[in-house]
Amino acid sequence: MVVIRLARGGAKKRPFFNIIATDSRNRRDGRFIERVGYYNPVAPEGTTSLSVNAERLAYWQSVGAQLSPTVARLVKQQAA
Repeated sequence: MVVIRLARGGAKKRPFFNIIATDSRNRRDGRFIERVGYYNPVAPEGTTSLSVNAERLAYWQSVGAQLSPTVARLVKQQAA
């Protein structure tokens, strides 16, 4: 099953997350199919902390990909 979830990057104490489409059996930071966006929780003031390609996200959902709870919360937050 394909899931859309976060993959952690960045340095220690400076997290950066890529929003990726991957097979559910792959490791969190392992191989992925496509990068759909990013989330930077410690972004400086005035810069974008969340970016999601809505067109690609809709495509993956249309072919049966499931959103992780955290990604679902972030997408909902961006839409509001």
